[in-house]
Amino acid sequence: MGNLCGKEAKPANDTTNKVQQATPDNNNTKVEVKNDEKIAPEDITQGNVEEFYFVSKELGRGAFSVVREGTKKTNNEKVALKYIEKKFVKKKHIEQLRREIDIMKKVNHPNVLALKEIFESDTHLTLVMELVTGGELFYKIVERGSFTEKDARNVVRQVCAGVEYLHSQGIAHRDLKPENLLCSGDGDEMTIKIADFGLSKIFGGGEALETSCGTPDYVAPEVLTGGSYDNAVDMWSIGVITYILLCGFPPFYASSQNLLFEKILTADYDFPEPEWTHVSESAKQFIRNLIVKDPEQRYTAKRCLEDAWITGTEVNQSDLHSHFAEKMKKYNDQRRNAQTSN
Repeated sequence: MGNLCGKEAKPANDTTNKVQQATPDNNNTKVEVKNDEKIAPEDITQGNVEEFYFVSKELGRGAFSVVREGTKKTNNEKVALKYIEKKFVKKKHIEQLRREIDIMKKVNHPNVLALKEIFESDTHLTLVMELVTGGELFYKIVERGSFTEKDARNVVRQVCAGVEYLHSQGIAHRDLKPENLLCSGDGDEMTIKIADFGLSKIFGGGEALETSCGTPDYVAPEVLTGGSYDNAVDMWSIGVITYILLCGFPPFYASSQNLLFEKILTADYDFPEPEWTHVSESAKQFIRNLIVKDPEQRYTAKRCLEDAWITGTEVNQSDLHSHFAEKMKKYNDQRRNAQTSN
């Protein structure tokens, strides 16, 4: 379940399961950031971050970054401060980091993690971000111990709303996966935030994306074939995420990555019993409209938000199958182990 990436730098993994994700990197080679590789001056708040924020407990850590909780001195607003140690940032990741910052500055949606401001010192780049206290969505689900089809629908609706907004702004995320879905609140009040734009790319009218990037479990067939593709890859990923939310395990599973790719390339999946016995037909049809080989036939985010499963008044409010939490925990453990080994 590691990441794959072709023409661009391989996206790094993060093994932390804390409140807020830290920017990860698995290669600690020291490469100094040159002056001409700094973030554009107009994007940076003048002064030191400690002049504007009280800095407190650590929330998460990556190989070259740490996230701490901060409190704005003027209004006591709680934020997440992502400190990125510049001397550990490899040159090839500078552009990736710059792109993520550029995208985050432009977005403004309740289901997309917000970047508030940026500070830069001789040693660190500090991103001031919206604080999300619930951690990764899939871990939160296991922590709850129970989950219903209605809960899953609430999550998927928010993910689709965030992605629909990103697509309307010309942004393809390209790496939608559980690690990049943060949450706060609980039950009907749970709010989902889409994070980590390290693989995102601004696309213009009709521009195809050609970089082979993504995480294998969630990657669309057209990405694996090495050809061009568009933002429909995000919709495939939403289909896979929805599938897992309703049963606790992914639609594609194999003993090797090659076999996994074969199943993805042929969209070879089903809805096994007993896990899917009590899941509604409308939920299954929603998934069928997303996990479909031909991207032209795949639902758009806008179409998802209009789908009968998302908009309908009737939805199963009883807990999903009895082993759901157990299977989800096992899947989370597998993801964590895969990240650690990469």
